This record gives sequence, structure tokens and C-alpha cells, in this order.
Amino acid sequence: MNVSELFWNASLEELKGGYAEGEDNYSCLLCSHKIEKGIIYPADGVFYEAEKYMQVHIKKAHGSVFEYLIQLDKKTTGLTDHQNRLVQLFYEGKSDEQVKEEMNIGSAATIRNHRFGLKEKERQAKVFLTMMELLKGRDKNSPAFISPHQTATMVDERYQVTEDENNKILKKYFTQGLNGPLQTFNMKEKNKLVVLKQIAKRFERKRIYSEKEVNEILQTVYSDFVLFRRYLIEYGFMDRKADGSQYWLRDNPKDNQPEMIMECKNEMANKNEMGNKNEMGSQNEMGSKNERGRKDNLDRKKELKQQYKETKPQAGIYMIKNIKNHKVLVAATPNLKTINGKIFQLQAGGHKNIQLQEEWKLYGEEAFVFEVLEVLEEKEDGYFDLSEELKKLEAKWLAKLQPFGERGYHTPA
Repeated sequence: MNVSELFWNASLEELKGGYAEGEDNYSCLLCSHKIEKGIIYPADGVFYEAEKYMQVHIKKAHGSVFEYLIQLDKKTTGLTDHQNRLVQLFYEGKSDEQVKEEMNIGSAATIRNHRFGLKEKERQAKVFLTMMELLKGRDKNSPAFISPHQTATMVDERYQVTEDENNKILKKYFTQGLNGPLQTFNMKEKNKLVVLKQIAKRFERKRIYSEKEVNEILQTVYSDFVLFRRYLIEYGFMDRKADGSQYWLRDNPKDNQPEMIMECKNEMANKNEMGNKNEMGSQNEMGSKNERGRKDNLDRKKELKQQYKETKPQAGIYMIKNIKNHKVLVAATPNLKTINGKIFQLQAGGHKNIQLQEEWKLYGEEAFVFEVLEVLEEKEDGYFDLSEELKKLEAKWLAKLQPFGERGYHTPA
């Protein structure tokens, strides 16, 4: 059972504590770290039995369960950015007057209204949760859905994958088995997420990789390992240092620093902290890392070139879709990484498409999803007009989707 399944299948009490008890261990619901029962664990000069040490682990690795949960995607928490900030301030024990000043809200009465709204949301959630629990025993036709990975950067309808669909997709594209090569990456975005989730399993949790090591693993999957490295990062499966020197598999939204990974890794070493073996093992490990570092330096020049290719702006076509009425806006951009700027424009009420802006205000931010439709393949040699090629690509998608009238936010030419 991976961390997402463990998290989503936990009870409310287990989620509040941040861990679940198994037959012979305790499992952290936030990062899947396991603590064996019957062992005394040392931390900061103090010895703890297993369950208490799991609580220490959660505090050291995640701060608190609340801090972990509040950083999850808004599609997961159900909170708007405004509500998210309010909940954080309430958790910190701020008074209504302090919250008013910090968020620049008109009056304390407004804060009280927000508190009432959150309480109403809590009551609705309890009723809905109860109904869904009762439904489990009655709805025999409901398919089993695969839970999105907790570090997903944008959860939308692409993540609506059943277990049956998941198995069919993997069987179709990994014809030589799940540990074999991928046949093609020319597939729907929904299928790409299933494939990327499977590829991410080839990396070990709580381990730091060099760029070369990542490339070597991905080369066993597909020839264009740079493409997959980028996708794994953009979709939240992996993270890296800005200079590309270290990569790691993400378990939760806070797993964005190698130091945290090393801290979790060191906890496993603490299980048998007594004796000289650990000291000798640490020395050997350090020697291995130094040797590996020297080898990595030899290929660093080549890796930096690959990194440049990866970080170079990519032009392409993206879509903004209203999932309430299925209307779409198709747009071209010379840099797909600037899509977030369009989100900020809409949040600020400054998008140039008036109809889209009005419906954003009417339906709310949660009703819209952003999706990259196609990345523009730039020619390495010969004449290449980026602006002209983008116009052609945009025209292609406009013709394909016909986002006019009731189908979209475009006006026919």
C-alpha cells in the first residue's frame, strides 16, 4: 500500500494523529515512514518506545499534522486561498482583531462571519462524510478509484482513474512488464499521469540522487530521459535543488529540502545506534558518496547542457476549461511556465477575456482547470519563426475544439 492509499484509507482519528498502527509497526500517514514495535528509539539524548517515537518523528519531519494538511492542494482541502490563510491564523491562536490587521479585512464582524462560514463547512463535511460511509455498504456499482498522489501540482479530471483503467493503461504501454521500457509517450494526459506514477516507483524514498543517477534510471524507461525528468518534477513526483545537483522522490508537500530527507533517513540508522558498526558504516557511506561525487564531476559539463535544454522556455498551446459548463479558452504562449500568471490575472480580475473573467467570478476558481494541450517542437536547424508556428498550432486546436458560442470563450473570426 503506497502512502496515498494509506492516507486516504485512514480513519479521522488516525489522520488527526498522523499515523496508523499495524500489527508490528506504526506507519506515518504523511510520508509512509515505519517504526517497528518492541524497539526503543533514541532522539536528542532521550529514549522513546515506538509509538511515542512516531510522534517525535512527525514533529521533526513535518512540524505537525496541521502544517502538513494546510499545504495540500486546494482541490484536496476544499479551501480557497483566502480560507486557507484564515484557518492558519486561527490555528496560530490569533484574535479576530489580529487576523483583521494581518489580512487587511474591514472589520472584526467580517472575521466572525468567516468563522461562521467555516463552522458551516465543518457541519456539511460531517453530514457528507456520514452519508458516504453509509453509501459504501449500498452502492455495489461504484468503481474503485486510484487516489491522486499527495504532491500533485494540479488535481483535475485527469486524475479520475479507476483501478481497472489504471491496470489496462499500464498493460498497454509497458508490454514487457512494469520494470521494462515504455513503448511510447504519445498518449493522453490522463494516461501520462498513470505512467509517471508507475515510473516514480523506480526511485527509493528518502534517498538523494545525482542528476546522472536519475538519468541512468530513466534511460531504462525511455530514450528521452530529459523529458521524463522534467515531467516527474512538474507533476510533483520528484523535486530537485536549483542547480540540479540533487534529486529526490517527494512523499508530501513539505518534502522540498534534502535536509528533511536526510533527517528521515537518519532515523532508520538510529534504530541500532549502539556500537561502532554504525560509525564505520557512516564512514563507508561517506567514502562512497565522495567517490560517486568525483565520478559525477566528470560528466557535469554534459549534464549542465541537458539541464539547459530542460529549463529552456517551452512554447505551446494550453486550455482553460470551466468544468461546470465545459466551456474552454484556447491560448498560445511562448513560455508554458507562465500559465500561473494567467491564474493571478483572473484572481485579480484583470484577464482580457471579459466573458471568462465574469464566469470566473460567478463560478469561483475551483470551477476551472488549466491543461497543456501541446508543446511546440522547435527546429534545431534551419529557419524557424516561433510566432508563426504558434499561430498555426493555435489555429489547429481552435479548429479541433471549436470553442465558440456555448462551447467556449472565443468569438468566431
